Amino acid sequence: MITFLVCTAILVVGYFTYGTIVDKIIAPNDANETPALRMADGIDYMELPWWKVLLTQFLNIAGLGPIFGAISGALFGPVAFIWITFGCLFVGSVHDILAGYVSMKHDGLSITELVGIYLGKYSKYFMIVFTFILLLLVGVVFTMAPASWLNSRIAIGQWAWVLIILAYYIIATIVPIGTVVAKIFPVLSIVMILMCVVLFAGLLFHGEFQMMEFTMAVVHPDGLAATPFIFTTIACGAVSGFHATKSPMMARCIQKESETKRVFFGAMVIEGIVALVWAAVAMAVLGDRFFIGSENAVAALGGAGGAVDYLTFTLLPNWLAYILVFIALIIFPVTSADTSFRSIRLMLADAFKWDQGPMMKRILLCIPMFAMAYALTWVDFDIIWRYFAWSNLTIATITLWTGAVYLARNHKFHWIATLPATLLSSIFLGYILQAPEGFRLDETFSNIVGAVFAAAVFVLFMVLLPKMKLEKS
Repeated sequence: MITFLVCTAILVVGYFTYGTIVDKIIAPNDANETPALRMADGIDYMELPWWKVLLTQFLNIAGLGPIFGAISGALFGPVAFIWITFGCLFVGSVHDILAGYVSMKHDGLSITELVGIYLGKYSKYFMIVFTFILLLLVGVVFTMAPASWLNSRIAIGQWAWVLIILAYYIIATIVPIGTVVAKIFPVLSIVMILMCVVLFAGLLFHGEFQMMEFTMAVVHPDGLAATPFIFTTIACGAVSGFHATKSPMMARCIQKESETKRVFFGAMVIEGIVALVWAAVAMAVLGDRFFIGSENAVAALGGAGGAVDYLTFTLLPNWLAYILVFIALIIFPVTSADTSFRSIRLMLADAFKWDQGPMMKRILLCIPMFAMAYALTWVDFDIIWRYFAWSNLTIATITLWTGAVYLARNHKFHWIATLPATLLSSIFLGYILQAPEGFRLDETFSNIVGAVFAAAVFVLFMVLLPKMKLEKS
């Protein structure tokens, strides 16, 4: 338990120390009127109390991510604690606060527009297509999984459940953010936090389960090396490009610039702690099967969803376990998907400069979007979904480079973004070169190519740095 407690303490202390350093670097100024006040439209731009924005942002970025990712990442052993802790603090939290703050400085624009401003129009076009596909995949997959589970309990037909869920998504996408998202998400965020507390208490109550302590030994049953696979396995909870698509939504609701740290850095730290809890529980309950050559415990349980079911029923009374499983496997996927569709609407509206005030314009944007979503529910996603983790990492890399250019142009300490951006540049390329769903090249060769690519991008950034400092943001 020592490793878990130390890592949790580092995140909490890191919020008050490193979080304050980052906050001073970006230098929010309450004299500046935020988009929530300056552009209030009662639809997407709406001032909300900071605590409500924080809790909405937390569930917005979390959903199933810090649960499924942490459980799968636990197969790597206690080294997962290290990536969650330091990835969350120095990479993910910086990523999220920059995505939110830079958006706020540009009237709440979507991440795709910000990429165009700071990395060029061709990067923007690539990002629009890439992000659209990623968010659509999230929305569709998180429609099919809950529909299947619900139909196994209430058999009215899986496609009937699909239509019911899609109907909710349509409503949540087009109505004002204060009608559904800002009312429901804060409550569900508290539920997720309480869920972790209850699960951890259940682990402590069962004294026969011992948490694994730190070791650098490779323990993954499939013999996967921590680098680069742990970086893509544990995204939400450490760093996720998915967050960059959600943060601008909340940038349109913040009342004062000084709330930036609490909302974006704070939500990411909370998510990191949630991931630590689920990783600790998985290691404690299933850890005796974590060694090379053993059966993959998570796969044997039917994947991360089956592992959630097994862990909760092992540690908690049946009635409570049923409630938590329903929340984890139904509520959280749905809350990930509904704001994904909303993010697509905002992204397309920004790209086409289409005013979202009139209800009919929102509906017109949603018709083709949900038609595509429904069509994709008939596609087998087993292969396509494998690319989600890599896509997530790719968007995070682009977002951090966008943040680095923003900081450089504004004569601020860009290293808080440049260094993690360089790290992810190496990982995202090295991963796809050697991954089973990628090119399946030699591990050492792939890692070297990734490192060389990252070094080249870093050198290019430093060469262009003097020019950036002469440009106006």
